[in-house]
Amino acid sequence: MAHVDAGKTSLTERLLHLAGVIAQVGSVDAGSTQTDTLELERRRGITIRSAVVSFVLDGVTVNLIDTPGHPDFIAEVERVLGVLDGAVLVVSAVEGVQAQTRVLMRTLRRLGIPTLAFVNKLDRRGADAERVFAEIAEKLTPAVVAMGRAYDEGTRQAGFVPYGPDDEPFVAAAVEVLADRDEEFLATYVDGGPEVLTGRRARAELAAGTARAVVHPVFYGSAITGAGVADLVAGITGLLPAKEAETRGPVSGTVFKVERGPAGEKVAYLRMFSGELRARERVRFARGDSEGEDQGEKVTALRVFDRGGVVQCPAVVGGQIAKVWGLSDVRIGDTIGVSGTTGDHHFAPPTLETVVVPVRAGDKGRLHGALTQLAEQDPLINLRQDDVAQELYVSLYGEVQKEVIEATLALEYGIDVTFRETTPICVERVLGSGASYDLMGGPNNPFAATIGLRVEPAQVDAGIDFRLEVERGSLLPTLLKAIEETVPLALRQGLYGWQVPECKVTLTHSGYSSAGSTAGDFRGLTPLVVMDALKQARTVVCEPVHRFRLELPADTLGALLPVLSRLGAVPEAPTTRGAGCVLEGRIRAAAVHDLQQQLPGLTRGEGVLEFAFDSYEPVRGGAVPARPRTDHNPLDRKEYLLHVVRRA
Repeated sequence: MAHVDAGKTSLTERLLHLAGVIAQVGSVDAGSTQTDTLELERRRGITIRSAVVSFVLDGVTVNLIDTPGHPDFIAEVERVLGVLDGAVLVVSAVEGVQAQTRVLMRTLRRLGIPTLAFVNKLDRRGADAERVFAEIAEKLTPAVVAMGRAYDEGTRQAGFVPYGPDDEPFVAAAVEVLADRDEEFLATYVDGGPEVLTGRRARAELAAGTARAVVHPVFYGSAITGAGVADLVAGITGLLPAKEAETRGPVSGTVFKVERGPAGEKVAYLRMFSGELRARERVRFARGDSEGEDQGEKVTALRVFDRGGVVQCPAVVGGQIAKVWGLSDVRIGDTIGVSGTTGDHHFAPPTLETVVVPVRAGDKGRLHGALTQLAEQDPLINLRQDDVAQELYVSLYGEVQKEVIEATLALEYGIDVTFRETTPICVERVLGSGASYDLMGGPNNPFAATIGLRVEPAQVDAGIDFRLEVERGSLLPTLLKAIEETVPLALRQGLYGWQVPECKVTLTHSGYSSAGSTAGDFRGLTPLVVMDALKQARTVVCEPVHRFRLELPADTLGALLPVLSRLGAVPEAPTTRGAGCVLEGRIRAAAVHDLQQQLPGLTRGEGVLEFAFDSYEPVRGGAVPARPRTDHNPLDRKEYLLHVVRRA
């Protein structure tokens, strides 16, 4: 993992070469790498989709996942976090710690994933290993231990000398970091004195601390020249915790990637944690709290990653990564057997959206099919169709992602498209309490159902909390399930068309006819009751706000501050560092693109902007932004009933 252009893919090539898988190291610039297989990746020289390769290092089988570094493709990184045993965070020795580096390390630490750091590009002009190590300790985590020293930085002769287990700089650094984070280790040090802590004991304790993700060893080198990579290999095999193949436990696996094969068939990438999955076996997969198809689906073929390639096999066991054919309904995040991961989002959701418009009107149908397949590979694209205006919406992290979607549609599907202006994705938050009910047989209720609901605010990020105020036995389980499943679907579009991501919804009334009520009646009536209750509760539209960090020449700050004010940004007090200064603050997501466009002219091209999603805040001033509805509009009962039951 790394910020874009730190050298992840080049490092993968060097590891493959060291493992004897490839005879020659591929080049990102030449488009000859093993893991950047998409034509678009080779053209642009960046990783867009995560790629898997397996090889053996010092007798240890390593399944390596090369992830994108550009923040627009953070969703690809998110999907692999739950299947990792460890991570290598690549940092450029020239640029140092960058915006995405911080986001990734913060997430790796929060999830407790054992992580090594590799300071790459020692051979590049401007490389400074000591400066970058200090940046890592300051900006990422102080729990870092240098595993050696770099020399001749900035030249082709740059290299890395690893510390021996008894080298004083290594022992001193390891003891200091471990003593701060391990009370048992500290007690040993206090009771026995420094002499009891031999270098080998320090190395063993460092390995244990790395496995617990409380300390992070730092290596240096160059993926291009190969300097220091052999020592990184020793760190991967000796410090990151390896998992034994587990065949006898319960079947447990997670799907972290979905792609289409040559014939258009769906292919799932599966990390097996335990058990054995065989070809021709019928499996069921779970999605959140629900199961996949009742009868399951049959695995028609299995291939495992092995020594740089993919080989057909009769079974896949715990510890392996496989490509699975036959699961036509499978989605990213689905689990097979006992879940080994959670479905939690680790990064912020996309905050932008746009309308995709085919250049040729006759491509509308094909465009929907193509975007549906792209959404299988990246669910956070969140494809939405406006049935009234016949428009297709996709969610985005940034403009580069939009360019990639445009190029992918042209290259892989032969569809030329344009985009409407990119706009921020807002949410609606519930302000008060509102209640509504509809009685079976009542006016304007053609459904054989009685439903009453109360809607109330909930804590941020609490999700939809569905509760019962009626006796659980007063409604058939299938009818109750229909209400419970329909409530969050109805709240995907609130009073202004934006999603209501969190609120409490309480079922206050229920009733059915044993002769004629169906789950369809309850699914049809629920959106009307939800929207009536929501109208009483009222909502406020909130827009995404980013946290920003600006590094710029101090003498340009005066010209920048008025621009930030016009854009609605809220800067904090700047920090001056010599001729430069650092300015942090908050800015609306809608204004970030404008700031990016103006920044070079305001700072003589020297300004560096980092930003990341911070929160949703109520929209201030002007008209409340509304989103066109793509459902049957339960806010208008007559229109809704006309579509749903074909009569007013």
